[in-house]
Amino acid sequence: MRKSKKVLIMAVAVMSAVVSCRKVEPPESVSTQSSVYESSVDIIETEPPEEDFDISGETITWLADYDLNPSSNGERSVALSVFEDVYGGKINFVYTTAENKFNKLSEMLASGEEVDMFPYDSDIFPIGVINEQFQPLDPYFDIMGMNEGLWDDISSAVDAFEYNGEHYVIPYNVSNPVVVTYSRKLMEQEKLEDPYELYKKGEWNWDKMMQMMQKFVENSDGSVRRYGINGSFGTALLQSTGKGIVSLENGRFQNNIKSPEIKKAGAFMQKMTENNLVYAPYLSHFAKDNSTLFFVMGSWALGESNALNPDSDLMVVPFPVSPDADKNYISCSFDARMLVRNSTKGEAVATYIKCERIASTQEEYKSTQKENALVVRKSAGKTISFVTEEQYDALQSFLDMTNSAPMFDFAYGMGEKMNSEGDYTYQTRGVMNNLTEAIPNYVVSSWSALCDEWAGVIDDVVNEVNNRIG
Repeated sequence: MRKSKKVLIMAVAVMSAVVSCRKVEPPESVSTQSSVYESSVDIIETEPPEEDFDISGETITWLADYDLNPSSNGERSVALSVFEDVYGGKINFVYTTAENKFNKLSEMLASGEEVDMFPYDSDIFPIGVINEQFQPLDPYFDIMGMNEGLWDDISSAVDAFEYNGEHYVIPYNVSNPVVVTYSRKLMEQEKLEDPYELYKKGEWNWDKMMQMMQKFVENSDGSVRRYGINGSFGTALLQSTGKGIVSLENGRFQNNIKSPEIKKAGAFMQKMTENNLVYAPYLSHFAKDNSTLFFVMGSWALGESNALNPDSDLMVVPFPVSPDADKNYISCSFDARMLVRNSTKGEAVATYIKCERIASTQEEYKSTQKENALVVRKSAGKTISFVTEEQYDALQSFLDMTNSAPMFDFAYGMGEKMNSEGDYTYQTRGVMNNLTEAIPNYVVSSWSALCDEWAGVIDDVVNEVNNRIG
């Protein structure tokens, strides 16, 4: 038994991405990693529980493009503080670039180098498991406290990642929801309903969005060309159906591209372009000239949008729900760590994941997180980013699984044919990239033509993976 002792934990503030995305990537100048900011430090006296295991003195080798340890001038994260001070563990960081991290992992496994923990990325699951690069975390459920209430409110997200009866990915948090940003001031001027009020009443759906976009464009006086929508909305639209392009049914992967749900989403996407409602050029913020009614992007973009539109009274809602969906399905990021194959540090990795979960749920940490999220960011005296308390609270409510169901699609983790940017052309991009971007960018005009071209590729990938798993 581990001897019980009292430990003082410094609860440093960790801001977990109200400004951080899934497959929608921010520009290089915007960090997507959690950041640690200076703040008042709370001293919390903590009594660690009696455990049947002892990881004191153990060091996890963490392979990634970012370090979990603080920089020379930085504070430790809450999770690392608990891991080190309560459980006595350490983290050894091995650097690799984001682009090369999967190759580096394969090289280290092939050479027998020690590597224990790896960041979850939608690109790596399930293909990384099928390639035998990871091991399940189920043997360590007791260590992680899976049956002690700590994970209850995220259990649906945990279950979404179940593969062959086991769990290789256990999200400790969901973050960075894809949201629709709009100006309440502009809505009032155009005599349109407030989407956030519609959302609270359960009336924010595709039909309402389409009606509002069409009316906004029709109301133009001709002085400025108007559009209904801009941003990376393709994934959010497809996922709002609650149906993944690829799902796992009775142990076999299934191509859903021709399902009624996905077909309706494609028709909605096509209608937007046929009516010239989509402003295709990339923007990283809500349009400053009020030419576009809705801006869709991960919540990382909200701070910049506020700074560039300080008088617009911006607000956010999730992407509207499909009229046929049973829940409000949202596109978001899943924060998780994976246990690497052949690691002998399973107990230590499981303990660290538990520490991440603690840091994501404890009220004393969450309140400090909110304080730091509301700090106005400035550069050379100029405001470059801010989030209002109302916006922050709304974002947290979108991630509350009593209100929303975060969507996971196996298609993103089935190799480069399914998910890659290639050289940014229609011919070289992955299937998912084209399904979500080709029509909004006016590359392809018909959803049926798009499906006919790529359905066979999905079938080939799904059949290949199914054959590999037997």
